[in-house]
Amino acid sequence: MADTTTALTISDRVVVFDYGEVISRSPSERHRLDLLAVAGVDPAAFWAAYETHRDGLDEGTTSIRDYWKLVAADTGATWSESRIHELWVADFTGWLSVEPRTFDVIADLHAGGTRVALLSNAGFDFASPFRYSPMARFFERMFISAEMLKLKPNAEIYLEVARELGITPHDMVFVDNKQVNVDGAKALGITAHHYVGPVELRHFLQTLVDR
Repeated sequence: MADTTTALTISDRVVVFDYGEVISRSPSERHRLDLLAVAGVDPAAFWAAYETHRDGLDEGTTSIRDYWKLVAADTGATWSESRIHELWVADFTGWLSVEPRTFDVIADLHAGGTRVALLSNAGFDFASPFRYSPMARFFERMFISAEMLKLKPNAEIYLEVARELGITPHDMVFVDNKQVNVDGAKALGITAHHYVGPVELRHFLQTLVDR
């Protein structure tokens, strides 16, 4: 197969990527149905509880087991310990799919010598899979919100990432699919892009290259 690398060099910035629904795809309908099948509760109640307690999981203040216990309490479920583990597996695997064209953009940045990092609102369970996955080679650092005990769009999480990378906010380029996180970054003087797809992402980054 021919080499399709197109190096993207942004020598004076660090490009920081979100993971969920930027590098990864959204969980498929099949994954969502599989998760509901394991849960065995009313779908509307399940998804409401799933979202309500997610911040605690991603902020590192709620354990994985306690997260599912909270979802059970909200939905009236009485899940066994094995069922809780099944729920975790079904949920976790749904977030591991990859948008290959975004992945290729990251590879092109790496090929161009651009510094790249990750900042994801995610639980502790994602830390090792991120750091030991094939994509890890492209990232200088991977920042997981649960390990930082704070969430995007909290200003301090961006500032901590900048400090750890040895840069100022003005030296950071941030990519996220949630407008609220993009707005939080922009408020600090970070150049931020609201991700809607890989084509638009590549165009945005190319404008920074061209500058």
